[in-house]
Amino acid sequence: MTIVLFFYLLALVCWLGGMVVFSAVIAPVVFTTLSRPDAGKLVAAIFPRYYVLGYICGAIALILAIWFALARTNRASWTLAAILLAAALGCTAYAGIVVRPQVDAIRTVTEEANPDPARHAEFDRLHHLSVMLNGGAMLLETVALMLSAVALSPGT
Repeated sequence: MTIVLFFYLLALVCWLGGMVVFSAVIAPVVFTTLSRPDAGKLVAAIFPRYYVLGYICGAIALILAIWFALARTNRASWTLAAILLAAALGCTAYAGIVVRPQVDAIRTVTEEANPDPARHAEFDRLHHLSVMLNGGAMLLETVALMLSAVALSPGT
């Protein structure tokens, strides 16, 4: 049981930690250090790996949370954690599979001197949606981690 719990926590903190590091450290440094076109290219190159990390770690965390909900005490906390992780994985999958390709298709609009206003507005809308989905996933993962701590606390 200990090794399974270790892999659950490892998957969850790698997923959440990767998102936090990218959002709070990498993206701000990249966009303040590089030109906007170069920053966009670098971030576009990072995103496929970023999302694969989310898919793998999210799937592992979700599967193990479901397993804990079935096999351990404090089933309510584990069940709620699993539901939140499923929602977080849904946000991550939608952002990576649906939104990211659409952003990539029009990303160059941010490099144009006189961009088409409609394309620029579409890029801004998609970028905002991506930020909201990733922020939502981080919030859901954080609450799931807290519920996991509750479930593992002695006397609960």
